[in-house]
Amino acid sequence: MSGTAGGNEDSAPKDRPSLPDEFAELTDPKNREDPYPFLDELRERSPYAPFEGLVVVARYADCSAVLRDPSMSAARDKATLALTPRGPRTRNFLHLDPPEHTRYRRLVTGAFARRKVAGLAPRIRESATELLETAAAAGSLEIIEDLANPLPLRLICELLGVPFEDRDLLQDWSAKLSQALEPPFGQPGGMSREASRARAGIVTYFRDLIEERRGEHRDDLITHLLEIEEDGHRLDDADILATCVLLLNAGHETSVTLIGNAILALLRHPDQFDRLRADLALAPAAVEEVLRYDTPVQMTSRVARQHGRIGSADVRPGDTMVLLLGAANRDPEVFPDPGRFDIGRSPAASHLAFAAGPHFCLGAGLARLELAIVLELFSTLLVRPRLRSGGLAYKRNLNLRGPARLLVDIDGFRSPGGVHRAEGVRSADDAHVR
Repeated sequence: MSGTAGGNEDSAPKDRPSLPDEFAELTDPKNREDPYPFLDELRERSPYAPFEGLVVVARYADCSAVLRDPSMSAARDKATLALTPRGPRTRNFLHLDPPEHTRYRRLVTGAFARRKVAGLAPRIRESATELLETAAAAGSLEIIEDLANPLPLRLICELLGVPFEDRDLLQDWSAKLSQALEPPFGQPGGMSREASRARAGIVTYFRDLIEERRGEHRDDLITHLLEIEEDGHRLDDADILATCVLLLNAGHETSVTLIGNAILALLRHPDQFDRLRADLALAPAAVEEVLRYDTPVQMTSRVARQHGRIGSADVRPGDTMVLLLGAANRDPEVFPDPGRFDIGRSPAASHLAFAAGPHFCLGAGLARLELAIVLELFSTLLVRPRLRSGGLAYKRNLNLRGPARLLVDIDGFRSPGGVHRAEGVRSADDAHVR
């Protein structure tokens, strides 16, 4: 779960440059379905500066180094090119630097501990099975609407203690606010009125829910965040609000994209789909290959705090580093034959889909577990799933690249009780949660 708008409420807006030609081309409909040939070109050129204040970084080694470099800041409001979006703001620990980020992360980490995440497996399995069975009754599924959107939303709402009847409202807000996950340039005039209203709605909603939990504690994440204390430090209301908004916005939208990309990759590579069906223990490896092959969050950014160099590019304080994670994860210097989708791949290095360094995605373990279970169920419960001709359409987002519509025809549904798992083959529930 990486990347969403943030910063301090009193940050002063600055001028936002127009979208660089390179990124404008990535949004061109002709490149939307397969941007990777063009990303390959950008990687070969990188690092380079399309204009003053912006450096494009797309090689794996360079992206990895920037993400781990303590002289690089995650705070967008420190950038020469930054612009604070209009509308109600929340703190965002993704855009905090140590030591403040370290303190915040240490307090929140317990909510995503390996043991707690693994304990969610039965609920994920139950909910995903129900969604698949309901949609399959019609003989086809629209993966995004029927599965990828509602599954992570259900999980996040249950974690936060959001009432069932409010889920559709939160899903609508999350979709409208996905603009905030775009890179920190190229949105003339800042955030749209629709997105600003969605942010205002989310902020007001969770402020009320936090206040409600203060008077009536329950077994949910908001109550946990209200009560947690370490070395005399506690989260204040602004921190808790930021966590709720981050989970709903970045956590939900990136999971939607990840699920859509994963199912599309399997349908387009029937040999790999057959491998997974034959050996469900490959589900966790398939998750890692999807994250590398079709990275759900295509880019992130850092801000230089001092003079330096990245490769052949000079870097000055305030320069924005745009890291093309989708290009880095297909760097042939690291991943042999990177354009090949191979769920049995033995990578030479870890992909950067969840970033790296101190801002490594806090929800990575949950995202991995959720997708591993989805892939196992999709592989075993649906009879002959296949992509419908003309059934694929992509979202307009530059950063959250994935299907907006993914129509899949099937020949039937197998009840979970009828699924045979060979002795000794682990299910996705037993997969390691890193």
